[in-house]
Amino acid sequence: MLTFIHLTKRFGKFTAVDDLSFEVRPQEAVALWGPNGAGKTTAIKCLLGLLSYEGRIEVNGLDAAKAGKAVRRQLGYVPQELSFYDDMSTLDMAEFYARLKKVSVARAQEVIAQVGLAGHERKPVGALSGGMKQRLALGLALLADPPILVLDEPTSNLDAAAREQFLRLLGEVKAAGKTILFTSHRLEEIEHLGDRVLVLGDGRLQFICPAEELPARLGLRATVKVRLAAAAIPAALDVLHAGGYTATAKNGAGLRIDVPHGEKARPLHLLSQADILIDDFEIE
Repeated sequence: MLTFIHLTKRFGKFTAVDDLSFEVRPQEAVALWGPNGAGKTTAIKCLLGLLSYEGRIEVNGLDAAKAGKAVRRQLGYVPQELSFYDDMSTLDMAEFYARLKKVSVARAQEVIAQVGLAGHERKPVGALSGGMKQRLALGLALLADPPILVLDEPTSNLDAAAREQFLRLLGEVKAAGKTILFTSHRLEEIEHLGDRVLVLGDGRLQFICPAEELPARLGLRATVKVRLAAAAIPAALDVLHAGGYTATAKNGAGLRIDVPHGEKARPLHLLSQADILIDDFEIE
């Protein structure tokens, strides 16, 4: 279990993290959510022993400030910005980290397979795609089989396809029993991986909520743009207004519908039930 007790970190007169207290239970995934400068990464760096701090951090009962080496053995870390030796092969890199972590080099091949890089063992790390490098970073974090994973903005540099693959892999790691603490500003990461979310602002904890409640708590909304025949627009507006939605016509070619984040499909379903043909749609 991870426990943060009145964590405070100051840089001169600036307070980056202000009296932060929370816990992460075993096999739970907790997200730190907030804009840049909210204190997410600073809190992670305090946990990793990279920054001094006021307050207390405990990892499975160990004081992170007093038992740093023992604490770090409990943690696997995936940073936001990756740094590898690009001319080393994928396997050589994994074996190099295995020696650093004092685990059997046989674990290198095991984690390469676990993160879906089998067949790429001899490929130079510099030739891997961004998604593959991120999976390699996760594999290196798993080498010593730590009970806790710490990830800082794990998909921030990935395209949509690589992001989906990586989140699926993290879901498998979580299902295998790992405890996860991660920072994010992407809602899809929170919804896919998180159990609870800590919303930070200006270094302070604003509120904690279940992951599925975050969009509503933040008041997040989306716009569904629907293209349909001009003659169908008046009837479509009647159906949507009766369903409680705000919708406006756009240049006689369709509608713009304002919806809560979690209800993007519902207006389409209402129109379909009313036998109103939708030619196309997109979501903003």
